[in-house]
Amino acid sequence: MRLPDALQYRLPLAAKVSILHRASGLLMFALLPFVIWLLDTSLSSEVSYERFAAAFTVGIGFVPAVLVKLVALALIWAFLHHLFAGVRHVWMDATHSVTRQQGQTSAVITLVGSLVLTVLLGAKLFGLY
Repeated sequence: MRLPDALQYRLPLAAKVSILHRASGLLMFALLPFVIWLLDTSLSSEVSYERFAAAFTVGIGFVPAVLVKLVALALIWAFLHHLFAGVRHVWMDATHSVTRQQGQTSAVITLVGSLVLTVLLGAKLFGLY
């Protein structure tokens, strides 16, 4: 059985990073109510700050703390990837001289940079250091 052409085509890494840039923007937009709640709860009063801190230790209502941390980690990844990819796109637009190799290299830097920082911040979020 032959697969459709769309399933056989291998996207270059730069294209995958570009798609992830869009996906991370969509994820940040979808999690905007969570971000607004976090900001409001952390800044309103001392009591609400305690509720904010408790969200990461005991959870929110029926939502366990580990799920709150995973959503926060997804938000951290989305922000970092979107930032790195955005800087990459601005650099490409500003220089107007992007070769295939430069695109590949900047895609690797974007992926590695965002993932390394996400792992470091995730380790801090989950109390590993």
